[in-house]
Amino acid sequence: MDEDEAMRIVIERAGLDGKVDLQSATPTMHMHTATRRRERPLNLVIVLEESLGAEFVGSLGGKELTPNFDSLADEGIWFERLYATGTRSVRGLEAILSGFPPTNKRSVVKLAETQKDFFTIANVLEEQNYKTSFIYGGSAHFDNMRRFFMNNGFQTVIDQKDFDNPEFVATWGVSDEDLFRKAHEYLSAMGDQPFFSLVFSSSNHKPFEIPSGKVATREGPDAPREMAVNYADYALGRYLELARASNYWDNTVFLVVSDHNSRVKGAELIPVERFHVPGAILGGGIEPRRVPGITSQVDLLPTVLSLMGVDARIPAVGADMTRPEYYQGSGRAQMQYHDIQGWMVPGRVVIMRRSLPMQTYLYEPGRSLRPDPVPDEALQREALAHSIWPVIMIREKAYRPATR
Repeated sequence: MDEDEAMRIVIERAGLDGKVDLQSATPTMHMHTATRRRERPLNLVIVLEESLGAEFVGSLGGKELTPNFDSLADEGIWFERLYATGTRSVRGLEAILSGFPPTNKRSVVKLAETQKDFFTIANVLEEQNYKTSFIYGGSAHFDNMRRFFMNNGFQTVIDQKDFDNPEFVATWGVSDEDLFRKAHEYLSAMGDQPFFSLVFSSSNHKPFEIPSGKVATREGPDAPREMAVNYADYALGRYLELARASNYWDNTVFLVVSDHNSRVKGAELIPVERFHVPGAILGGGIEPRRVPGITSQVDLLPTVLSLMGVDARIPAVGADMTRPEYYQGSGRAQMQYHDIQGWMVPGRVVIMRRSLPMQTYLYEPGRSLRPDPVPDEALQREALAHSIWPVIMIREKAYRPATR
């Protein structure tokens, strides 16, 4: 497939026909017009939950370990079939902050070509006079986060060295309770200043070190992991209590979402179920509803911009879930698993492996992949186009902010 055809397919799938200039240096740049009109655009807090797969979330058919996250299903926009783009935090960050799909390269957070002038929601909001921050309980240098963030729209980074007298310190940094207390203090001091903050948890990470006495003791080989999940949820619930009583709750959109699952493995070429993660958007007068269909992490960026009431020129091609045509979901998800890429639509998954023919499989949640006896050639071309497009954008430095 030539690159021009790949670009045309991606633009058509994104509903951007006639809205972009294919001959420009930024061929997917377009005007995102928010579907929610606000007297003043709202703030944004993204709470990124470490390693939280759907298998641990009762409302998604998993273990009953996350009552606080589960409660959000009736409080905001709840995604019933949200899929991560990869198996590492940097993949989740790339998708959620930039709306960028996975490639067989390293994540853009670590890639040399994307360390400056790469599009993120932070540089969109910085241009609109928001204060932008990243708050993390560990070292922000991990996975090159500090460098990528500070070069691409984040003005402030708060990490472990900035916590005074934390109550509990583990291998990965201060506890999630310490993290959320710090975030709440910082955001409460913003007053009328518009802000965006990414708050990234770490307690639910091997070796699963958590404060004692916070959650019930569990038995069995998975006890440490399950207690860490339960504690991370406990800390999230405590934070949401503080936020609801704060001076910023009513004028802030909260996105609570996982970066990836903790155990992505299996006999399948792509273990699709292990990419299923929880996600919810609440606050800011958002009316509760459920999105039942397939949705990707790349769809979250345009969705929160609309809910905030922010208009902006963006190169992202994710679907805005506030638009009626996407109320049921975007209808596709892209996943990277080692050197294998998957493209999922309702009932089917296209598998792409380097130097091998594409294969299409029938798929239903909870069942194994089964070879499709009549592969859809158009679907395979769509899958291939979406695997080619992000590589082009990186090579041509075409995925950059509108002002650069």
